[in-house]
Amino acid sequence: MPTSILERDTLNAFTRHTHVALDGAADGPLAGMTFGAKDLYDIAGARTGFGSPDWWRTHAPATRTASAVQRLLDAGATLVGRTHTDEVAWSILGENAHYGTPVNVAAPGRIPGGSSSGSAAAVAGGLVDFALGSDTGGSVRLPASFCGLYGMRPTHGRIALDGACALAPSFDTVGWFARDPETFERVGQVLLGDRTEPGMPGPLFVATDLFEACGDAVVGALAGALSLVSRAIPGRTDLALAPEGAASLAADFRVLQAAEVLAEHGAWVDATQPELGPGVRERFAFARTVTPAQVADATARREAFRARLHALLAGGGVITLPSAPGIALPRGAAAAETEAFRQQCMALTSPAGLAGLPQVTLPFGTLDGCPIGLSLVAGPGRDGLLLALAAALRIAVL
Repeated sequence: MPTSILERDTLNAFTRHTHVALDGAADGPLAGMTFGAKDLYDIAGARTGFGSPDWWRTHAPATRTASAVQRLLDAGATLVGRTHTDEVAWSILGENAHYGTPVNVAAPGRIPGGSSSGSAAAVAGGLVDFALGSDTGGSVRLPASFCGLYGMRPTHGRIALDGACALAPSFDTVGWFARDPETFERVGQVLLGDRTEPGMPGPLFVATDLFEACGDAVVGALAGALSLVSRAIPGRTDLALAPEGAASLAADFRVLQAAEVLAEHGAWVDATQPELGPGVRERFAFARTVTPAQVADATARREAFRARLHALLAGGGVITLPSAPGIALPRGAAAAETEAFRQQCMALTSPAGLAGLPQVTLPFGTLDGCPIGLSLVAGPGRDGLLLALAAALRIAVL
């Protein structure tokens, strides 16, 4: 199997210990294109690393290839390698204590974002045409914003996740990155398997509370992009997306995610006693403090919020909000700074996660010479609408 990508990879985007490369079909809609796959997708005959040396050590080689990867191969794309992920995919920063931090070429000296860190770095650095990631709490949307890429979190359950390591199943989704809207849409059509005309978007709901929470600098950096989107989608209405407070949504997401992660991996942690890195170790500790009563309360609030957003977006409505609260943090920032930033990020990513909605990050802004994205959120199953909007807007990646 070819290994040239490892020789060309100066960004620490690709794994060495789990490297696999596979040729795609001779023809198909993605023929001639190359991609990387986040190292939580199984490849038949190889071990999956999941960002953890202990996971790699304690799990046998996969018996089949994840269907999302296979679908891309069948469409003609060539897998050139596996990309780094944060440890057990439970972070949004891109810094892995065991394997290092991929380089963000769009913001030198800053994090790429995670947990799909290697996939974002590989696409931003031009090592592949596109890359497969996953998104639970923002793991595609945030790296796309930090690295100046198009990134997609589809409707929850829209794309099969068989053969992928789970984190929190009621939030986990397949996701992908591209540098240009044409490639982004082509990949989406293959993964979504739906060529149906998306229809006309509208009305546009501007989440003014979430813009204001990010501060004047972010609002200014995204003003041009917001103006463009407002012209493209009729019927603009400004609203408070989270009148109960975005921090409250993020807190509910944290409780529900932690409970699901512990249910998935608590027994493995107990049996293996893995050497967990900073941040991940504390999140597992928090998960053990979550009570059934807290889960029940958060679940009830989630269902009410989900019903409200589904009703709001019925018929083609689209919400716009910042993809991130700011540009990427410097690499190696202090723990207190990274945790505060993480909480700000989760306030923006939790709405779509809690409601199971598709969200696209568009690379339409810059701040202090670094990328920052604008997001569009649509109703359930309206993924094609977001792809069509991304292609129609056609702004050069900044």
